[in-house]
Amino acid sequence: MSSRPASSLKLETSSIGTPRSMALCGGISTSITRRCRRWVPQFPIAIILLNLFSDTYSVAYSDFRRRSSGESLCNQLIRPAGYPCTEHSIQTSDGYLLALQRVSSSNRDLRLSTGPPVLLQHGLFTAGDSWFLNSPQQSLGFILADQGFDVWVANVRGTRWSDTHVSLSLKDKEFWDWSWQDLAFYDLAEIIHYINMTTNSKVLVVAHSQGTIMTLTGLTQPYIADMVEAVALLSPITYLKYVTAPLVLRMVSVHLDQMVVAMGIHQLNFRSDKLVSLVDSLCDGELDCNDMLSSITGKNCCFNSSLVDRYLEYEPHPSSAKNLRHLFQMIRKGTFAKYDYGPFKNRKLYGQLKPPGFDLSQISEQIPFWMSYGGMDGLADEKDIKHTLKELQCKPQLLYLENYGHIDFILSTSAKEDIYDNMIQFLRTLGRSSSEN
Repeated sequence: MSSRPASSLKLETSSIGTPRSMALCGGISTSITRRCRRWVPQFPIAIILLNLFSDTYSVAYSDFRRRSSGESLCNQLIRPAGYPCTEHSIQTSDGYLLALQRVSSSNRDLRLSTGPPVLLQHGLFTAGDSWFLNSPQQSLGFILADQGFDVWVANVRGTRWSDTHVSLSLKDKEFWDWSWQDLAFYDLAEIIHYINMTTNSKVLVVAHSQGTIMTLTGLTQPYIADMVEAVALLSPITYLKYVTAPLVLRMVSVHLDQMVVAMGIHQLNFRSDKLVSLVDSLCDGELDCNDMLSSITGKNCCFNSSLVDRYLEYEPHPSSAKNLRHLFQMIRKGTFAKYDYGPFKNRKLYGQLKPPGFDLSQISEQIPFWMSYGGMDGLADEKDIKHTLKELQCKPQLLYLENYGHIDFILSTSAKEDIYDNMIQFLRTLGRSSSEN
């Protein structure tokens, strides 16, 4: 594709004429106020990091849509757009209660015949709402429903839509004792099984970022793979050896993940005052954090920056410190392996000193794959993706977009034309084949 310039920045203003995102910096400690005003206009991820490292930064966080009695993703975001939506609740084998939404077309005629089931699996620090944040003409969740697919929306443990356990509370450290491998073997497995049993059909899986790690990991297990018809991956991640995002690399190099655990922080809910000085120091000296989004994800070309306030109504969602540590282990070692507990606990749990790797060649070559990745993605680097492709038995259909960054795949205003139309053609062929069988 030809390169497209990034969207110009448009900010709403507060009643006193100050950019709204700058006004949100009020209340942050003086030591980072100046840096906040450089960061925040870039994107909600700036808010993510500021919330992560400051208890006093609560203005934007208080606006997040929180689930309570009578509130749900269906009611807050999907039904208001004119789309039928039902809420489902499932329990994982380790006791987490997950919210799952089922979305139908806004077109009454399309609702008369249910198409093949498609599961949307979100990424890190997001939830099912991330598929519906742009207009119905631009958001993948709405687009798939209007194309006649039976859309199911996942929300993993720890997100605000799935923040309940049968015996643990959010305050219990045991509630947060999981990483992405648990999300694959428990959450994703149970979600796919539920959809498979409800629809009596194999499932088409669409995933982004961490959701792709979960999907590929899950598919190494035959009992999960047997329920999957085909897979479409956006910004696919397994290996992270060649991550180029500078702020992520700095966090890894200073072992920020280990510091968080040592501080007794188990839930990454973006409100920890203990780490204010750490994030401040990360952006001093040689690391330029003026463009915060690019520092974390790579340069994104095509999202609508005027929708920052809308994104902040829903994002970010919590995750676990253990999950972040697992991801950082992958970056340091260049491996795609289970969580590393250290040699003694590894031997006890895995029967060996080092954590076993996941073997992608175990994924059945009978499962069709489609993948799309970007030349500006600082997290899903092309060299790591090529490593993944070498290990897979199948030959995925590939769509490369030179100017796309990590966030563009879910929030680009031109993603329908750039990505989704191609992906839907792939899914429609597989869905038709499944229904005929």
